[in-house]
Amino acid sequence: MAVNYFAEDVKMPAIKKRETTDWIRRVASEYGKKCGDIAYIFCSDEKILEVNKAYLQHDYYTDVITFDYTEGDKISGDIFISVDTVRSNAEQFGTDYDEELHRIIIHGVLHLCGINDKGPGEREMMTRHENEALKLR
Repeated sequence: MAVNYFAEDVKMPAIKKRETTDWIRRVASEYGKKCGDIAYIFCSDEKILEVNKAYLQHDYYTDVITFDYTEGDKISGDIFISVDTVRSNAEQFGTDYDEELHRIIIHGVLHLCGINDKGPGEREMMTRHENEALKLR
C-alpha cells in the first residue's frame, strides 16, 4: 500500500514526499483509518476541467477532485489537484502557496475518511478538520 505522486501537464510541486506521506498516514489514523493505495495527480486547470466534465458531468474548474475507492477502514483513491487553482486560491485568500497546497492535499484525504463538504454546515466542518490536520504537519 502506497501513496504516490504524479504530475500531468505541470511541473511536480516541490513537496517533501516522504514527510507528506507520513503526515497523510497520521491524519488518516486520527480517523481510525489506514492508508491503502492513494494516487495524487497534480495537473493544470485544463486537465481538471476535463476530468470534471468526463467523470462528474461538471463544467467548471475546481481545486481538487477525489475518487474514493475506500474499503472498510483502508482509504484508497485518486486525488486530482489543479496547481493552477491552488495558486489562484492562495492569492485570493492571502495565504502561502505551500500552505494552500497542503490544505488541498489533506482535503482529499479527509474526503476518503468520510468527511463531506457539500451539505449545510459541512464546508465549515471540513475547514475545521483541514485546520486540525495542518497542525499535525
